[in-house]
Amino acid sequence: MNHKNVKLAAGLYFVATPIGTARDITLRGLDILANADVIAAEDTRSMRKLLDIHGISLGDRPLIAYHDHSGATVRQKLSSLIEGGKAVAYASEAGTPLIADPGYHLAKEIADSGHLVTSAPGPSAILAALTLAGLPTDRFLFEGFLPNSKSQRITQMQELAAIPATLVFYESPKRLIAMLQDAVAVFGADRPAAYCRELTKKFEDIQRGSLADLVERAKASTIKGEIVVLIDRPNKEAVNENDLDDELRAALATLSIRDASEAVARAFGVPKRKVYQRALELGKDKH
Repeated sequence: MNHKNVKLAAGLYFVATPIGTARDITLRGLDILANADVIAAEDTRSMRKLLDIHGISLGDRPLIAYHDHSGATVRQKLSSLIEGGKAVAYASEAGTPLIADPGYHLAKEIADSGHLVTSAPGPSAILAALTLAGLPTDRFLFEGFLPNSKSQRITQMQELAAIPATLVFYESPKRLIAMLQDAVAVFGADRPAAYCRELTKKFEDIQRGSLADLVERAKASTIKGEIVVLIDRPNKEAVNENDLDDELRAALATLSIRDASEAVARAFGVPKRKVYQRALELGKDKH
């Protein structure tokens, strides 16, 4: 494949890389990898393989490992290269850099020094899963990996239970069943959910249903590969309007309309705007 020959300005170029199928990388991402003065990667072996697949010669360009354990020394080296006028491309092993992957401290350091930081966006397991799960996508919260400890995992889930958004988690095959069982205990057996496995790969698998359904399917399957778990927001229809009004009246006795609305919306897992409008109506009723 012929890649566009472009002169890149000095700076840091984040490149999203495929999460499975190698052809999912963007043309601009390939152009950057072909023309950068320096390539940094979370996994240099994966990067060499990606370059080979797409016919990009590394030549005598440096290929530098930068990952969670690299620390300030490698950041300083990359920063010095950019300071010296070099264009540095950085890629995670798979997916978009910084999204549950290394890169934040590097991006901040380069940006704080006044140099260019830009991105060639592309593959993301989170976004791919959201498009396939069959759950609302207008609002979502990415929570990454939950804690290993069962008690800590349940505590964190409880903090998320009332959030009016689709919840998105990364999970490992060994922990999937335990995580789904804890989700049943916290969110309820009937809460709609999905898990997406091996996205964009040959054995891509999307399971949709209630949390209870997913537990049984996971138990009956051999679970391998990287997994994204998605859990629907609380059921708005289950909210009793009279109960909501009672809570609002009680809150309005001591709080401002804004603070009362926020507190009740959080408690019931409903949109703040809806509760705020109702609080205004209840406030008028008092006069």
